[in-house]
Amino acid sequence: MTTNYETMYILRPDLGEEQVEQAVTKYQNLLRDQGAEEIQIQNRGKRRLAYEIKKHRDGIYIQLNYSAPATAIAPFERAMRLSEEVIRYLTIKQDIEEEKPPKEEKEKPTKVAATPATV
Repeated sequence: MTTNYETMYILRPDLGEEQVEQAVTKYQNLLRDQGAEEIQIQNRGKRRLAYEIKKHRDGIYIQLNYSAPATAIAPFERAMRLSEEVIRYLTIKQDIEEEKPPKEEKEKPTKVAATPATV
């Protein structure tokens, strides 16, 4: 069974365009080898980091959206952890909710005001 995932990873800012493309292709192929499908890649470009990571103040952000079996994530993240070019990564499992029919409102019983009996 496949699940939808989103992975955001940050590459070192000193990489050239060709090196960035090689890294993106490397991780895309790694995911495909693990059974991932529908891989969408978005290069978010070089951005300033909120704080210094491994002595870098900037990073090249890459976002991947894909469907993969759960067993594909561990080898993918291991490859990024061991890589010199990736300074940070995060994988999130996406829960896509199926549209549910709107719930019908239950009829609330109407209260009848008690009227005093006149004798």
